Amino acid sequence: MWERRDPIIVNDYFPSSEGPRQARRRVTEAAILSSHDQSRADIAQWTCPHGQHAGHGCVTCYEVSADADPALPLWEVAVWFTSARPIPIRTLHDVHRHGRRFALDQPSTPLVYLLSGQIRAELGTEAVAGMVGFLLQNQHIVDEFIVTEIRAVHS
Repeated sequence: MWERRDPIIVNDYFPSSEGPRQARRRVTEAAILSSHDQSRADIAQWTCPHGQHAGHGCVTCYEVSADADPALPLWEVAVWFTSARPIPIRTLHDVHRHGRRFALDQPSTPLVYLLSGQIRAELGTEAVAGMVGFLLQNQHIVDEFIVTEIRAVHS
């Protein structure tokens, strides 16, 4: 059950040799797991093309992202999740060597983890579903998890 946060459009200014500073648009999509029922519109908004809710992950979105068209937007994705059991430190470090620009970290709270990285996809929903799909594909890392918050940003 997700509480939809409206996309946030931010203008970042950067210097240009062509004159005054130019704006670059950055789109952020976010959702937080909530205890109340999610509307049908919210469910549809967070459903990937393969019929999976992004917060539950999609192995197909994850696999498609490996050979994604370089012209697709590059999304910066963050997925916060909880786990029933601790993830060993060595496993956290091994994810960094995965080669897909993913990182798995543990904030200061026990059994709360942050999976972050870059992934190419048409929409933020596909990017998040692919990132969570990484956890599904690699259940030796974490076999049981609950996603609590997601965020996807692209420029």
